[in-house]
Amino acid sequence: MGLKGTAAIVGWTEHRAERKFTGRHRFTLDQWAGLAAEALADAGIASREVDGVVCGRDLVESSSFVPATIAEYCGWSVNLAESVDLGGASPVGAVWRAAAAIELGVCEVVVIAFPSSPPPPWPYPRPYDDRMVFGASSSAWGSPQAEYELPYGNIAQNCGYAMYARRYHETYGWDERARAKIAADQRISANANPNAVFRDTPITIDDVLGSKMIADPLRILEIVMPCAGGSAVVVTSTERARRTPHRPVLVTGFGERLTHKTPTFAPDLPHTPVGVAAASAFAMAGVTPADVDMIEIYDCYTITALLTIEDSGFCGRGEAQAFVRDHDLSYRGDFPCNTHGGQLGMGQAGLSGGNSQVIEAVRQIQGRAGERQLMKHDLAYVTGTGGVMSEQSALILQGA
Repeated sequence: MGLKGTAAIVGWTEHRAERKFTGRHRFTLDQWAGLAAEALADAGIASREVDGVVCGRDLVESSSFVPATIAEYCGWSVNLAESVDLGGASPVGAVWRAAAAIELGVCEVVVIAFPSSPPPPWPYPRPYDDRMVFGASSSAWGSPQAEYELPYGNIAQNCGYAMYARRYHETYGWDERARAKIAADQRISANANPNAVFRDTPITIDDVLGSKMIADPLRILEIVMPCAGGSAVVVTSTERARRTPHRPVLVTGFGERLTHKTPTFAPDLPHTPVGVAAASAFAMAGVTPADVDMIEIYDCYTITALLTIEDSGFCGRGEAQAFVRDHDLSYRGDFPCNTHGGQLGMGQAGLSGGNSQVIEAVRQIQGRAGERQLMKHDLAYVTGTGGVMSEQSALILQGA
């Protein structure tokens, strides 16, 4: 059971990541429509053909009925209206949901977009959200996070990912240079990406280790940079894909796993849910980790990438540090990992940050990556991570 590979990504758009926002402020709904129009133009598909919408929970102007709000604004009548709430795993989760719906015959052309709220000052009033003060997702009284974590200082993402990093190193040994090498290698790729916020800023392993400590053992150059941006993809049937201008990128395998919400309740710290998701994706596509030409994995922190490499099966348990030391992870290397620089090198434009991994895989497979184009670029492994290693999703994408 699983996907048959009869749905494909055929178009995309991605705005340049901006640390200092220079464009005009736009409502996220208007951004959504603009991103959709750009991705449809790239796919050579008319707006009237759209019969499916998959979105995240990042529409500032609507806290409910989000797909309906988008469809109405864009003038679409759709058969698939889906809102995915998996944090950074949402883009990967959105793609496989769209592909599954297409294979079931529910719809034929699905648009997935993730706008990005620009930095303050906001051009319109926004309600105060006390969750942002604590860096929590459930600060309402009655939630386990509000009662058992926030009062004791276990707050925000930096603390949670630091817990994973410390537990991993205490279990398998301390090699912080290996963790720092992930950021340095990916910055090489970011320096070749015109959309990256750190395009012209190379770093070394020593730069990473010498940067400010934020949450021991994680330093500032190991932590993603929030920025502005936005992106979208178009998924359609392979039959409709024959009439599109670019190489169709087939969705041949997926997996998804959610085991907890916060690390306090993680069942197997430091190992992560991506192992189950990866095994499902590889089995469904009929390939193995040894078959992939590139990995485009969620990298909000260096430890996220380190654990994803290990738990996805590219090396054995406890071997990720040695694996990273022994391989060049840049687009020029023998193990291309996040060839766009990852979010550590490109920046994280909200949920669009996770979509950057999807789009880079598609860009590479379609042969549209410019100076960082890989020689072998037919099969990609892509992941998303939500929360603090809480919910993880995986995709296998292959060129038609």
